[in-house]
Amino acid sequence: MIVLVAGTGTEVGKTYVTARLAAALRARGLRIAARKPVQSFAADDNTPTDADVLADATGEDPLLVCPPHRRFPLAMAPPMAAEALGLPPFTIADLAAEITATAPAGALTLVESAGGVRSPLAADGDTVALTEVLRPALVLLVADAGLGTINAVRLSVAALDGQRVVVYLNRFDDNDELHTRNRDWLVTRAGLEVVTDPETLTRVVAAVLATSG
Repeated sequence: MIVLVAGTGTEVGKTYVTARLAAALRARGLRIAARKPVQSFAADDNTPTDADVLADATGEDPLLVCPPHRRFPLAMAPPMAAEALGLPPFTIADLAAEITATAPAGALTLVESAGGVRSPLAADGDTVALTEVLRPALVLLVADAGLGTINAVRLSVAALDGQRVVVYLNRFDDNDELHTRNRDWLVTRAGLEVVTDPETLTRVVAAVLATSG
């Protein structure tokens, strides 16, 4: 089973949320894998890459989480980085095939995309296109909780039409009136399924796994 983790944009905390979710599900005794199909990063950035963080959470080899030929040391959208580095273009079908070929049988595979849902992910498509090919059981949409959240979430969910989407408001603070109003608006006015804490998120994903199994 695949759960695809998308974001409303960059720096919303997709990797943090995915890694924490993976660790929590493993603590429940579930078999969990993670895939970062493609990633780009600044060449002089010495911090662990997204794939390294996910590998630490799942106990996998980082080069299995994201293969060497899908790691681009240039801080641009992955297909742009590949082009700028003089590397061959790749397609959504390429990424999907690599995910399905390495996803362990019987495991829940968390697939973390890059950027926002409409950010270029391959030469011919974005996260929406990857979702249409992978047909995940669930799309987890990670968003910030502050200003601009409602617009970003609604635009992203509209692009993911036809998918079951759970919105996770990262860095949510119950004592912040803007955060709580954003949550309530998304639930009551937009009719979305919104989660704001890691424990509830873990229960939601575990329930999806149990139902799909």
